[in-house]
Amino acid sequence: MSDPKPGDYHSKLPKLTMKEPYSKSKFLSKQARGAIDLVRPFTLAAPIIVSMSIMVASLLFYSRLDPENNPLTIPENWWVTVGQAALTIALVNAASNALNQATDVKADRISKSYRPIPSGAIKAESAQSLAYILYLFALLRAVTINAWFGTFIFLIMVFTVTYSLPPRMKKYLFINQVWIAIPRGLIGILAAWSVFGSKYMFSEPTAWVIGGIATVYLIGGMAAKDITDSEADKATGTHTLINTLGVKKAAMMCLPFMFFPMFPFVFLFIHAGFIEPYLWPLSLFAFMSIFVFYLMIRSEESKTLENVQAWSMMYVQYIFFALSFAVLTIFQELQAIVAPV
Repeated sequence: MSDPKPGDYHSKLPKLTMKEPYSKSKFLSKQARGAIDLVRPFTLAAPIIVSMSIMVASLLFYSRLDPENNPLTIPENWWVTVGQAALTIALVNAASNALNQATDVKADRISKSYRPIPSGAIKAESAQSLAYILYLFALLRAVTINAWFGTFIFLIMVFTVTYSLPPRMKKYLFINQVWIAIPRGLIGILAAWSVFGSKYMFSEPTAWVIGGIATVYLIGGMAAKDITDSEADKATGTHTLINTLGVKKAAMMCLPFMFFPMFPFVFLFIHAGFIEPYLWPLSLFAFMSIFVFYLMIRSEESKTLENVQAWSMMYVQYIFFALSFAVLTIFQELQAIVAPV
């Protein structure tokens, strides 16, 4: 699908995608629409859904285990805390997206000229300023929830800022995939879990194991985002598995990272006692990993979203993996709560 011309950024009928942005209206100016596109709303669905579901799961998990919480009571305004913490995680991800676009202008002019900065809808300096404001607001909000949550949000900031700015880990082969997978996998899940489980962060391994599984999966899956940017990355000095090995070899290298954390590692962790047996259905996501691998080989670009279908499906799998973990945990804890003593 050909990129819209920069001058056409707001000349079409209203659309819901970045490739075909909203036309100028009395509700949204060109700059306002550009700011929305900077934070890439589709990619914020994963951290919001994942974090909220994990927070609720951890609330029930620790409410039942806490010996001081007898009889069992749930905080009256727990849903307010969940909403505020999820918003904070979404804001730090939005800041990362804005900063990444502000520092990737040269590459975007080659492969994604429809984006707000190369199209002229917003200036790179404004995008970078927006990113810093969002980072600051997210950090200030995070420390009011609890110290561990604030610490994890700060660590996410460190990883995402150094991904885009010097030392710019994005340009280093394979390290770039690890660098973005850690905050979106392990640290993101630990942040969500810590909202209600900060008291047991180092005494109960469940969140660490699930976060580790997610991180290894994302190390492989994140290669999908580099397919459409292959030539642009090469031209601007960014080395990825895609532009170094080619799509098929890179996909073959990434498949073990996507498959083995689901199967057999889920069963190995259960056998070792690190996670509970009721989480065995998470192993079924190994089949979805094979489908993501297949889509990577096909490298078919999405007609609505701004990357290949494998990238979209990778996010969908991550969302459902976290949702499944949360739902299984919630049902298990509810069953334990209502079971007779």
